[in-house]
Amino acid sequence: MRQETKVVTGGRHPERFGGAVNTPVIRTSTVVAETVADWNRMDEPDYDGMIYGRLGTPTVWSLEEAVAELEGGDRSFAYPSGLAANVGAVVAFVSAGDHVLLTDSVYGPVRRFMNNVLSRMGVEVSFFDPLAGASVKEHFRPHTKVVYVESPGSLTFEMQDIPAIAAEAHKIGAVVLMDNTWGTPLYYKPFEHGVDVSIQSATKYIVGHSDVMMGLVTAKSEHAPKVQRCRQDFGLIPGPDDSYLALRGLRTMHVRLAQHQKSALALADLLAGSASVERMLCPQRPGDPGHDLWKRDFTGACGLFGVVFKPMSKKALAAFIDAMPLFAIGASWGGYESLVMQVHPEKARTVSPWTDKGPVIRFHAGLENIDDLLENVEAGLTALGKAL
Repeated sequence: MRQETKVVTGGRHPERFGGAVNTPVIRTSTVVAETVADWNRMDEPDYDGMIYGRLGTPTVWSLEEAVAELEGGDRSFAYPSGLAANVGAVVAFVSAGDHVLLTDSVYGPVRRFMNNVLSRMGVEVSFFDPLAGASVKEHFRPHTKVVYVESPGSLTFEMQDIPAIAAEAHKIGAVVLMDNTWGTPLYYKPFEHGVDVSIQSATKYIVGHSDVMMGLVTAKSEHAPKVQRCRQDFGLIPGPDDSYLALRGLRTMHVRLAQHQKSALALADLLAGSASVERMLCPQRPGDPGHDLWKRDFTGACGLFGVVFKPMSKKALAAFIDAMPLFAIGASWGGYESLVMQVHPEKARTVSPWTDKGPVIRFHAGLENIDDLLENVEAGLTALGKAL
């Protein structure tokens, strides 16, 4: 089946639920057995029923099955947030004395966890330039166990040569983890490019409606048991209601993403023509430094992109943003609504300094009419010009 069909059919088993099209919301903590023999059967390796609510219910399992099929992995594991999935995946593969190497463009809360928590537990943490490619090997240490990538970066949008990085990491036996939230399971296939474990903030495009926190980790059979064991040890499992909403969002993801992508490109093209713009952070646009890698490895783009403006006053920047009422100021993305916010990559780098002097603005193109969005941005640029 083509992936658009998998989006609709994956994880669905109407025959198990009286013909219901959607897997029902099954809420439970305690799972009871009628006999001792039934209870003991839960310990058998081939037992596939519920054991305890913290280990999941059919609602959660349906979501996991659907995402694993889309990503091309053998197992997916749901978490109660994207961050829980990010850090839970890393912790599954390291012990005290090991070394984790992460891209310098990594999602900020992941960086914070690695520096403040994982390093306190005796795991060494360091970062590499996201443009390193095969030269990432220069940062390896004898005890490097995990190489963590994110392409493109969610603030600065550098494209990484994932196959080259993965090839070098595998030479030393390191596991490659990738945050694939921007590419989604539809537009980037991590396992075809050397990634061992793929991570999604399902809060974004899988859920798609800005009403659920969710994370998903997908792995091949070689690595899935470690992920499963770690998640179980931490008790990280989303509730069935959130899982149901994530499944509902998943069913329309391919339709929504097509519009997000189209609108984002139109907005980026408009902004690129402004004299106030220094450069665009949008790898799907020709001329972007990462465009060739994007074109080689990705089959599409989402609604998230960035703009580096020329230096300006805070007042002028506020005038630009405030003149665009359809673009709410919000920290998340991937939902139906358009968003805009200033980001500060200069505060979150350790090995690849951010040298641009002007403000960096991140846009998320929602599902509003594109002409309305374009008119909003034009109004913003007009207000900016008057404030300069």
